[in-house]
Amino acid sequence: KHPQNPIITAPIGLVEQENFRDPTTAWKGSDGKWRVIIGARNGDLGKAILYHSDDFINWKLSPNNHQFYVIDGIGMCECPDFFPVLIDGTKHGVDLDSSSVQDSNDVIRHVLKISYQNKQQEHYLVGKYVCDEDKFVAENKITGTSLDLKLDHGEFYASKSFFDYAKKRRVLWGWVKELDTEQDDILKGWAGLQGIPRQVWLHENGKWLMQWPIEELETLRYSDNEVSILGHKLVAGSTLQVSGITASQADVEVVFELPELESAEWLDSKEVDPQIVCSDKEYASRSGIIGPFGLLALASKDLTEQTAIFFTIFRTSNGFSCLMCTDLTRSSLRQDVHKTTYATIFAIDSNLKAISLRTLIDGSIIESFGEKGRVCITNRVYPLLATEKDAHLYVFNNGKQNVCISKLNAWSMKPAKFVQQ
Repeated sequence: KHPQNPIITAPIGLVEQENFRDPTTAWKGSDGKWRVIIGARNGDLGKAILYHSDDFINWKLSPNNHQFYVIDGIGMCECPDFFPVLIDGTKHGVDLDSSSVQDSNDVIRHVLKISYQNKQQEHYLVGKYVCDEDKFVAENKITGTSLDLKLDHGEFYASKSFFDYAKKRRVLWGWVKELDTEQDDILKGWAGLQGIPRQVWLHENGKWLMQWPIEELETLRYSDNEVSILGHKLVAGSTLQVSGITASQADVEVVFELPELESAEWLDSKEVDPQIVCSDKEYASRSGIIGPFGLLALASKDLTEQTAIFFTIFRTSNGFSCLMCTDLTRSSLRQDVHKTTYATIFAIDSNLKAISLRTLIDGSIIESFGEKGRVCITNRVYPLLATEKDAHLYVFNNGKQNVCISKLNAWSMKPAKFVQQ
């Protein structure tokens, strides 16, 4: 411990003394000064406070813009993260400490992520960072509504990214909390876990982040246990079991070929909260037009337990949109666990011919990546029947329009490898 500990203290009058924590990775600007952002709160104002240092020991509030970003209504600005991303759509990451790119807003954008305490969600802003002015100009807003950009629309919080120098990529970790009881935590002796590490990059349109499980995860696939389905038509109301894998610990990738979108049902996406739409009783079982279609994960043989991860296509005032949901309402016969729905809606091209879904299943955790990682939903489920060898996986289509499984690949997964250093 440094003799000056703590080397950074909460500024009196600017923030609440007990709500000042969670520093970002520090970086050195082109002027040679170190910078770090610390999360804070003052009343209902969430604040990202910027500090400067010449020697990494003596820190002062930034003379230019110490209130780096202030957002009303979020409570504590927890676990802030700040990092650059390339705007050309490539998956390559950028080191925050690269002074050569800090002011290169023609090729770089910066992301400010905050953990929104009042909603327990990961919101982020994309914008331009002017280093010599310590100024971040966001191109979107955090409003506390379904319109906000989020890393994940499920139970995923307090994330942190780092730059992987070996593979030139940005990797993200996040906390996945429990949805069962405190007594369950006491009995098993632990609570919460880290989600699968994800690679993060900016979509080529410069408006949102893309995420995908890091490639190393594929080494855990049992290569001799792969199941493939090609060109299978899912007619209205049909269900297809994916057999031959351990469905309680699996990696599933599926591409759905879509019918013509013009037949899709209407939705006023500007006025509707997608989670409210998806919360309609047994929404996954409703007979829509293009959807719901997707996966039934951690399902019992008789389907009394199931977690549905699915899409529904809608016509909207701006064209077409896709609703992605994860429905936990039938995930367990237990009555003492949290069972709700999680959803998001995103615009799609009118010429879209197919949509993809990747779902990782591991006992009580389900992580899903829609449309090549454009949207993510992470959840915890606690089935009584659909466990270990009694868990099953299905593909379904409850829409009136046929949907085709263009291709599906599924693997049983090995336990993670722990390397002792």
